[in-house]
Amino acid sequence: MTANLKLTPMLQQYLEIKEQHKDTILFYRMGDFYEMFFDDAEVASKILGITLTSRNNKSDAPKVPMCGIPFHAAQAYLAKLVRAGKRVAICEQVENPAEAKGIVKREVVRVVSPGVITDDGLLDDKDNNYVCSICCDISGARALFGLSFLDATTGEFLVGEFIDEDQSAEIVLDQLTRLTPSEILISDKENQLINELLDTAQILLPGLCVTTRSSSLFHKATLEQQMLEHFQVTTLDGFGCSGYTQGIVAAGVLLDYIVETQKAGIDHISKVVPLDLETILQIDDSSRRNLELTQTLIGGKRDGSLLSVMDQTCTPMGARMLKQNLLFPLQDLSRIKLRLNAVEFLFGHPTLRQQLREQLDSVYDIERLTSRMILGSANGKDMLALDHSLARLPDLLATLAKCPADKLIELHENLDPLEDLHELLNQAINPEAPITLRDGNLIREGYNAELDELIAIQRDGKQTILQLESSERKATGIAKLKVGFNKVFGYFFEVSKLHSEKVPDYYIRKQTLVNAERFITPELKEFENKVLGAQDRRLELEYDLFIEVRNHMAAHSGRLLSTAQLLAKLDFLCSLAEIAHKYKYSRPTVTEGDLIQVTEGRHPVIERSLPAGKFVPNNVHLDQADQQLLIITGPNMAGKSTVLRQTALIVLMAQMGSFVPAECAEIGIVDKIFTRVGAMDDLRRGQSTFMVEMSETANILNNATPKSLVILDEIGRGTSTYDGLSIAWAVAEDLVQKDGQGVKTLFATHYHELTDLTSTMPRVKNFSIAVREWNDSIIFLHKLVKGSANRSYGIQVAGLAGVPQDVVARAGEILTNIERGEFDHAGLPRIAHSVKPKTTKRKAHPDQLSLFRPPAEPDPVKEVLDELDADELTPKMALDVIYKLKELMRN
Repeated sequence: MTANLKLTPMLQQYLEIKEQHKDTILFYRMGDFYEMFFDDAEVASKILGITLTSRNNKSDAPKVPMCGIPFHAAQAYLAKLVRAGKRVAICEQVENPAEAKGIVKREVVRVVSPGVITDDGLLDDKDNNYVCSICCDISGARALFGLSFLDATTGEFLVGEFIDEDQSAEIVLDQLTRLTPSEILISDKENQLINELLDTAQILLPGLCVTTRSSSLFHKATLEQQMLEHFQVTTLDGFGCSGYTQGIVAAGVLLDYIVETQKAGIDHISKVVPLDLETILQIDDSSRRNLELTQTLIGGKRDGSLLSVMDQTCTPMGARMLKQNLLFPLQDLSRIKLRLNAVEFLFGHPTLRQQLREQLDSVYDIERLTSRMILGSANGKDMLALDHSLARLPDLLATLAKCPADKLIELHENLDPLEDLHELLNQAINPEAPITLRDGNLIREGYNAELDELIAIQRDGKQTILQLESSERKATGIAKLKVGFNKVFGYFFEVSKLHSEKVPDYYIRKQTLVNAERFITPELKEFENKVLGAQDRRLELEYDLFIEVRNHMAAHSGRLLSTAQLLAKLDFLCSLAEIAHKYKYSRPTVTEGDLIQVTEGRHPVIERSLPAGKFVPNNVHLDQADQQLLIITGPNMAGKSTVLRQTALIVLMAQMGSFVPAECAEIGIVDKIFTRVGAMDDLRRGQSTFMVEMSETANILNNATPKSLVILDEIGRGTSTYDGLSIAWAVAEDLVQKDGQGVKTLFATHYHELTDLTSTMPRVKNFSIAVREWNDSIIFLHKLVKGSANRSYGIQVAGLAGVPQDVVARAGEILTNIERGEFDHAGLPRIAHSVKPKTTKRKAHPDQLSLFRPPAEPDPVKEVLDELDADELTPKMALDVIYKLKELMRN
């Protein structure tokens, strides 16, 4: 496009900078605007909905596509581009145009991409914003994946390494869907495994931005050295990364990317934390979706999820920590008990809890404020927010001192009051500080003597002139001496020619008029310099002082981030205590045993959507010895799925250290929760209902352990009755027998034949959801009771769902006919295609398969044969028997 253009120096500079940032849209600063040219302009104008214009409008030369946005409104436009998956390079003027010789020097000061957004207005304050990197080393049939996540706004840095001939790609995908990064970095070198993984990830995470990095960067020795230098250590083993190879590569690529894009200090990234899946309660992607932990299954909304119910946090930091703990519950009993003890204390002391929550409510997002200090993007409002937050710390410490729970004592002992930083901010930053840094009013009066003088000069300049004029009149004895000003000479003393002989020797003549002469003095010129340069100097000095204070905050980022983490933990614990009080939750007993016993358990989300007291609680008992797999039958809409889901959620809540919605609960620690719930096509992956069922079931059977909890709802309904029932039966058998110990399982089904499992497997028990029949309808009691349901009540449920009454009535007739054997397998009346109408008895529900042979109807032929004694038969008697049998066969 540029080959035939005669380029101006400005466009030449633009193209030189663009060449270094080919994969970005370049925001090129020109005065009060960011301009975009060529392809960038065409792409950006469509996304932003702004006018595409051109340069060279008055010449015959080819036109250059161009569009622009006001720099003060850049954030809104930047948000649109980032949400569209674009990377944007911010190119600023880095010298004063008035002092520039030739074209103004410009440089890219940062690159904004979906994964490295730091602007507060572009972020969800309750969610982390991760950029992720993936790498993979393939050796034979073995694939070693390296995976790393980094939130540039908080400094959280995670690394993992996964090796498994069959499952490593699924483990990586599971972490991607758990942490939902906005951007993924991969090598530009072709890798089929990573490409396949990304194809699936982009389906599961719509809008995911994929950024390729040069394969030459993916060099372990170089990246490891870069990490050692950044963390100022001699080995990464202290972070728990001993033996990592591809994990180090993935983490190093991320660190390199942040350095390149932010072009500023990244001291807030102070450690790297291993993704240790063995220490957490693992919940796979389908189970997280089925249980609606962070968003609803339909619509993908936060409202209606478990997270929305549990989030009573007061700070963005606490909200993010709550979500992390919801996605990463614990398996460590001692840590769980420490949390529960703290929650119990806060629950039992509402006055202290309320004081802490009120104090936390005045704390801003210290994590992200600190990161902006380090990255050099913090403005005056950010400083004031940090100052306001630090002012709350003394009161928080005083309240925490009254809390004797071990976890709260630990928070109190480690919480740095940051008094020196608060004092500096309070003394330095103007309470009316604006967002922009070049417009002044950033620094409070009294902080810097030179600045105070400049402010005084600007404010009191006229009065100072009058005072100077008066003092000079007295000193010279010239009563009519006056101070004047013009653009040529600046300030001057004017004396009439009548008094010229009184002019002191140190006066310097500058101009002679007809009736007067004009003079200057060193003192007057000094004043002039101060007055004329006061505004510019004030703006420059305020900016310098502000940067100095901001750099001081950045230098103490470790202290700030440590305090932020402790406040987040406190907020998280207070939130758990608040929901326990608000929703009447109770403390669970968590053990290392195998028992899961929930008394009067409730679904934490569904009960919130019902009037108070309307939710029907239920009891669930699971163990390894006697009641390991519960077959739960009952009609649709009765509440089977609710019981299943609430049991899984209660276990999860207990292991994250929360009280639970139950009268009481004993929870033996679970290592994994698996769910197979509902029947739904996965259009994202192009999978049918049955394929989704079988994929999720296969995952359960391959990965569940005796310490796991399995929730199964309607296995096999995506295929024919016979196949589905057979699969469901075999799955149930496998779960009871797995590893010789079995897996604790809740199994809801409409296959009533499964209830016969109890006759061959003692650890299988039958339960059902109780209903009551009333006239031709049913009433749902929503209560889990022992024993199986004797009917499915499908026709009654159809009526309750709004199916027209004539259809419901006809369905009842057809069911009666089938049960009487008056319909054949095709559903047609037998008389419609029989030559000789006759009544033939048939078994009820002809299309239902029974795994055990039903009791046979009386067989007269068999009865005759059973009564015979072959040794006593004469030839005549034998012949009579044959005739009798032939007659019976004819009938």
